[in-house]
Amino acid sequence: MELPFTTSQFLEVFRQYNTAVFPIQFLFILLAIMAIVFAVRHHRNSGRAISAILGLLWLWMGMVYHWGFFAGINKVAYLFGAAFVAQGALFLTKGVLQGKLKFIHKPTPAVWVGSAMMLYALLIYPLLGYLLGHGYPNSPTFGLPCPTTIFTLGILLWLDKKPPLYLLIIPLLWSLIGTVAAVKLGIREDVGLLVSGALTVWFLVGKKPL
Repeated sequence: MELPFTTSQFLEVFRQYNTAVFPIQFLFILLAIMAIVFAVRHHRNSGRAISAILGLLWLWMGMVYHWGFFAGINKVAYLFGAAFVAQGALFLTKGVLQGKLKFIHKPTPAVWVGSAMMLYALLIYPLLGYLLGHGYPNSPTFGLPCPTTIFTLGILLWLDKKPPLYLLIIPLLWSLIGTVAAVKLGIREDVGLLVSGALTVWFLVGKKPL
């Protein structure tokens, strides 16, 4: 199946986005670091704070990136955007309003793997992109779907219990969609999506449901 756009068109969307929203990328990185700190220094409202950050990121990706930029070269982005907005609403409902998402930081395999995934999303991903010829601004910065999905899956591995399936469906589906696009477009740093999705499924199986 051929994509309705070329690699150069895809990278041009990143350039337009990054130029238009700068310097909000740094704010999103700061929010991600804050989410990690909230989980490590756990207090009564940590889960709500982390869920609010995740909800904001997914709403932004749906409304600003997919609808505002990606839809210019791919009309399916309107559907993607709706899915991302729904995911953001799920984080806000389940984690903020209901307070059902509790994040922990313990020396367990799942937490270590989740930590590695978040490190990949925030540091290794942009470094690999630069080395592979996708330097800023023609690159997916944090706050865009692929690195942010990897981060999301990583921090979900810090949950104290298995989340409901509906909270995982959209990030896991995007880990597959993004990987397929990565192979076709040569965005090889996005292969981390498939690995992250597979690891999330592996480590969450067997946990007690919320």
